[in-house]
Amino acid sequence: MTPTRLILPLSLLLLAPAPALAQRPANELGRVMILEYHKIDHPEGRWTRTPGNFRADLQRLWEKGYRPVALNDLLDGKINVPAGTTPVVLTFDDSSPGQFRYLEKNGAVEVDPDSAVGILEAFAREHPEFGLKATFYVLPAADPPNRLFNQPAYEGQKLQYLASRGFEIGNHTLWHANLSHYGEETVRKQLAEAQERIARYVPGYRLRTLALPMGAYPREIGWAVRGSVNGVTYQHDAILQVAGGAAPSRFSKSFDALRLPRIQAVESEISYWLGYFDKHPEARFVSDGDPLTVTVPKGQREVVRHPLPQGLRIVERE
Repeated sequence: MTPTRLILPLSLLLLAPAPALAQRPANELGRVMILEYHKIDHPEGRWTRTPGNFRADLQRLWEKGYRPVALNDLLDGKINVPAGTTPVVLTFDDSSPGQFRYLEKNGAVEVDPDSAVGILEAFAREHPEFGLKATFYVLPAADPPNRLFNQPAYEGQKLQYLASRGFEIGNHTLWHANLSHYGEETVRKQLAEAQERIARYVPGYRLRTLALPMGAYPREIGWAVRGSVNGVTYQHDAILQVAGGAAPSRFSKSFDALRLPRIQAVESEISYWLGYFDKHPEARFVSDGDPLTVTVPKGQREVVRHPLPQGLRIVERE
């Protein structure tokens, strides 16, 4: 007798709950992936992820218990994800067209469902618990096609949309300048003018983080951290590299906000790190579900970075 197979509709499969993640023991000293995307386009390549593969990345993250958090929230220690899940940070460099594209239809515009923003929004609708968080490192004065997503008529509208939807905007210099090649005056202009141009469209918006083009630091790191040019002030709470693997926990003594490593979002790197944490679950940040406590394995209190953000307290897990 042939056993009967139960075949569920795709819609039910997509809405099915993730595995019982709360069974993972909390470890808020574990490492966190900061994924670094570039083009969302065709064909797949060294700096390009296809829309289909990007959707598949989100599905894998969901199924394996990862939940996006805003980078600024990570920096502030505001890690509010369910117990048993792991924060992941999604970043997008270079403001290329496939990251955020509008389609014009009948005199109106809508987000291209095959752009990164469209894919993220659709996935969040299908999986509300996954959330809608990402940081876009934009180039306000780059040559096309990387100048603010390459639709000049909608530059301001797009930046306002990102900010209104809870996405973050980060500094990537004015036009992707390799900061190691320039002196102090040019470095500061690159960063201050990028801040000023974004604020033209989103008044009062501060670019809190900087993603270094090519991962190149200026000769003096202080030039990149804070400064003022012609009355425009910039201050970066974190500086992101272009490689280096998973980042230390925000609560670990090894965390360095000015040298944050990232994982380049290509198939080999994503698969490696997902596999690594499957094989080494003790190395992975796992939330206790309480944003006001930092749960650490017993005996590891001395590894915690001090001072903790205001209002947080340490809990040792048996």
